[in-house]
Amino acid sequence: MFLPQEIIRKKRDGHVLSKEEIDFFVKGIPSGEVTEAQVAAFAMATYFHGMEMGERVAFTEAMRDSGEVICWDDLNLAGPIVDKHSTGGVGDMVSLMLGPMVAACGGYVPMISGRGLGHTGGTLDKLESIPGYNVTPDNEVFRKVTKEVGVAIIGQTGNLAPADKIIYGVRDVTATVDSIDMITGSILSKKLAAGLGSLVMDVKTGSGAFMPTHEASEALARSIVAVANGAGTKTTALLTDMNEALGSSAGNAVEIRETVRYLKGEYRNERLHEVVMALCIEMLLSAELASSVDDARAKLNQALDSGKAAKVFGEMVHALGGPADFMDKPESYLPTAEIVAPVYAESEGFAVAMDTRQMGLSVVALGGGRIRPQDDVDHAVGLDQIIRLGEKATADKPLAMIHARSEAAWQEAAKTVRAAITLGSEKPEQRPVVYCTIRPEDV
Repeated sequence: MFLPQEIIRKKRDGHVLSKEEIDFFVKGIPSGEVTEAQVAAFAMATYFHGMEMGERVAFTEAMRDSGEVICWDDLNLAGPIVDKHSTGGVGDMVSLMLGPMVAACGGYVPMISGRGLGHTGGTLDKLESIPGYNVTPDNEVFRKVTKEVGVAIIGQTGNLAPADKIIYGVRDVTATVDSIDMITGSILSKKLAAGLGSLVMDVKTGSGAFMPTHEASEALARSIVAVANGAGTKTTALLTDMNEALGSSAGNAVEIRETVRYLKGEYRNERLHEVVMALCIEMLLSAELASSVDDARAKLNQALDSGKAAKVFGEMVHALGGPADFMDKPESYLPTAEIVAPVYAESEGFAVAMDTRQMGLSVVALGGGRIRPQDDVDHAVGLDQIIRLGEKATADKPLAMIHARSEAAWQEAAKTVRAAITLGSEKPEQRPVVYCTIRPEDV
């Protein structure tokens, strides 16, 4: 017989918890047998003393098993189940392109995504720019769309990893969010509850990343790979750059517009394309849908060039409640802001550095993000044509186009954007977009 307070005491004193103790504690969270005060004490004890790898695996598995774990066996899918998760950033619309591309290559992508919080954008908020798109279907619809279309991007339902939802809420208000042990469990419990065959992680590093340093980002990536594989799901991670906005836009409807243009081949930001391709290639390899990097690249290019990936995105949108002709005339459906105007630098110069977090916060201030989970989001506002590091700001080349609801909001965003971008007289060296790939054998 275990007692929650004795488990907390043991972790408080720096001892290693058994799998049985962790299972007992986590199982009691959704039922209320373990109180939020006890969750807070456990989170603080874990924050200071950490978890060994065995504890991390047990903690992740216990949260995964605290609710429903989706099983796909009865659907007799024609290919493997594979997914990707990002730690978030600014202008990161990778999921919107990647899901349809991998589905077009024979994979099944049941992607459970999140909303934006703080300076980072949320995939669900972007998709809700599309009228009718339902990000919270029941599991029957989720499974049906995944089988018939190949990809379904939705939000976390109440019965997937419910213990994590409570623990995260407590961590958010007790200054214990930045614990690699608990971040690992939080990310993976939701993903593993989706019944994946394999997973690829995109862990960001840089001024717009969730983790504060390159070392912390790499430590998180290694932890995720070790724990996920320890829990029985084949997982690799890519460490990618977030020292500037990933795409050319940041916001909700503006990123959906860029997604449509990308999938149709009308415009592809080079940095964004490199990250999309790198993650897709890793997904095809891990799911054994390609025999080599070159084979994977060829299949992905075919999915884009043939229009199949764009067709899959349109089918997903319609299957989840959106317009059937969305890909044909996105501008008929996406909201627009009253003011769309360029912000120019006060003097000419090369963009040598970007405070990407501040760029994201400028979108939040416009109304395109949220400070608290319950805040509403304005889907029309944001930034596009964002200058890339190494490009020269001139009288003809703006720092960005600002989509705002009012002149006052535009002026405030312009001030933030100018302050976030550092100009210099010399063009900076190009920074890598993908730093490294971490596979199970590397941890």
